[in-house]
Amino acid sequence: MAAESTPAITEPGTTGPRRRGKGRRRKAPGAGRRAVRAGVWTAAGVVVLGGAGAGFVYFKLNGNLHSVDINQALGTDRPTKIDNGSENILVLGSDTRSGKNKKLGGGADDGSARSDTAMIVHVYQGHKKASVVSVPRDTLVDRPQCTDTKGTVHPAASGVMFNEAYSTGGAACAVKTVESITGIRMDHYLEVDFEGFQRLIDDLGGVHVTTTRDIRDPQSHLDLKAGPHTLDGEQALGLVRTRHGVGDGSDLGRIQLQQAFIKALIDQVKHVGVLSDPKKLYNLADTATKSVTTDSDLGSVNSLIDFAGGLKGISSSHMKMVTMPVRYDPANPNRVLPEKAKAQLVWDALKNDEPIPGTATEGTATGEAKGVVS
Repeated sequence: MAAESTPAITEPGTTGPRRRGKGRRRKAPGAGRRAVRAGVWTAAGVVVLGGAGAGFVYFKLNGNLHSVDINQALGTDRPTKIDNGSENILVLGSDTRSGKNKKLGGGADDGSARSDTAMIVHVYQGHKKASVVSVPRDTLVDRPQCTDTKGTVHPAASGVMFNEAYSTGGAACAVKTVESITGIRMDHYLEVDFEGFQRLIDDLGGVHVTTTRDIRDPQSHLDLKAGPHTLDGEQALGLVRTRHGVGDGSDLGRIQLQQAFIKALIDQVKHVGVLSDPKKLYNLADTATKSVTTDSDLGSVNSLIDFAGGLKGISSSHMKMVTMPVRYDPANPNRVLPEKAKAQLVWDALKNDEPIPGTATEGTATGEAKGVVS
């Protein structure tokens, strides 16, 4: 690989380095702009390999991506797209049981998968703030009939766990179920698996968090004392998956940890100096494109760049994170039921591109793990 010195910058249509004219110097880009540039994955090709190699890197990264045609599978029987400048994205963390993910997720190497984590991300008009609604995987829902991307029709089912939608019919059925619950059309779909998540954290050099109490969960291979930590990939995965180390041992407690970790991750990515390390930037791009599955509209590097560029102004301080209002199932304490009236306040707010009212989550089940990680 070429040495890590920064190559001369050329203007489009020229062959030599760009020269600065005399007069006032341009202002150095701030941290926010550097973070945006760091998120543009094809910059890795320009910096690492230079002009002739950029095409090779682009096609390599493009070839890493896997996408699914959600629109084709779901057809026209979907909520109407609300054209107000906002976007809704379903983000899933999947615990596929095949290959290396078997060791990370446990269970048999049977190729099966479930949606271990589900978040509805609403990006408001202007793309300066967002709301994130976590959907507990143990929520009992009525799953609608859905058709997967292979054309197989799966019948409707009542009172089943939310994460069974994904294990039954994959991404298309997960999106269909979310749209049925919320009445909101999902504009995009993003999925990352265990192995990819772990590698991304390692490529970033770890994520800084502070725990306010000890967290120990042998099932997720996690043992953290109260205090500051820089979590590597394995520890970060253990943190976002633990449900027995904090709170009441429910999925709701784990969601609280996931939300706190995501905010810490966003803050760190904003400040990571990947531009000073071209190899690090390339490794991040390579890992990211191998790790994610997207809807077909995001199934190219260029599309992902445009998509990420639209989110560049959102910091953790402008991101409200809540859990879908639920209550514990009196028939089974390991399951939760939607608080439909309160949940409707959430969905109505997102439909109208408005902030989620505090009353929507007051008095609902939380899992008692809030404030454990910051």
